[in-house]
Amino acid sequence: MAADGENTPVGLSDFATSLAARLPGSWTSKFHHHARYADQIPRAEQLWDAGHVSYLVSQYVLMHDAVLHGPTGQRLYVSYRPRHPDQFVVAPLSPDVEPYHFVGVEEPNGIAIPNDPVRAASQIAQRLLPRYEAALDAVRRSVVDQPEPPHRKAPPQVDRTLTLTWYEDGALGAPYKDVPEEARDTLYAHGFQYLPHQAAFLLPASYGEVDRAVRVQTVALRLASLGIGVNLRHASSTAPLPPRPPAVARPVAPRSAAHASRVR
Repeated sequence: MAADGENTPVGLSDFATSLAARLPGSWTSKFHHHARYADQIPRAEQLWDAGHVSYLVSQYVLMHDAVLHGPTGQRLYVSYRPRHPDQFVVAPLSPDVEPYHFVGVEEPNGIAIPNDPVRAASQIAQRLLPRYEAALDAVRRSVVDQPEPPHRKAPPQVDRTLTLTWYEDGALGAPYKDVPEEARDTLYAHGFQYLPHQAAFLLPASYGEVDRAVRVQTVALRLASLGIGVNLRHASSTAPLPPRPPAVARPVAPRSAAHASRVR
């Protein structure tokens, strides 16, 4: 953890107040003093930034910051830029919404600004506010369009199921007696072969992994439309593995007299 020894708190409060007065619309500023590093962590966790501002706040003891509040709920974080006494950093703070509302929305990120409020306000208005407003609009639309989390739906209930088994020889299939009659034509149409001597429908390994995966997916979709669910499982081994023999301690060979004399 690095301490910001080059900048002092002098000027940040006045700078933030002057900066707020020059931004478009009605902005206000609130200055904060942090007695210890841990106090700045909650603010760091609100940063809507995946770049250098987030890094600086997490790695340096800044002790002071300011938050600018905009006319429509915008919030901008302002603090010193360590090792650059003539600059500050500014970054958006994220709105207080559920995490899934940020999915697909790119972070607006922060920027470095000069310690001149007039130039800084101009750079924020041109470089930061447009992408901040775009990100806010996207999140707000998500809140309206998707008020509930996008949980996956449970699978539809089916009365019958077909279990396809991966056999040890690489074949995929099911015993003939376990295949519902309505499913047989679908299996035939997608490459499964009925082998009387094995009493099973099998999809040969010669099709290759990718081709067989596509065929199985198509079969599953088709059978689902007929009210038949499809399960996949591996064939269990018929012969259990033998237990490992216990470790046997080997006797240590006695040392020879010649070896003992060399040791001396």
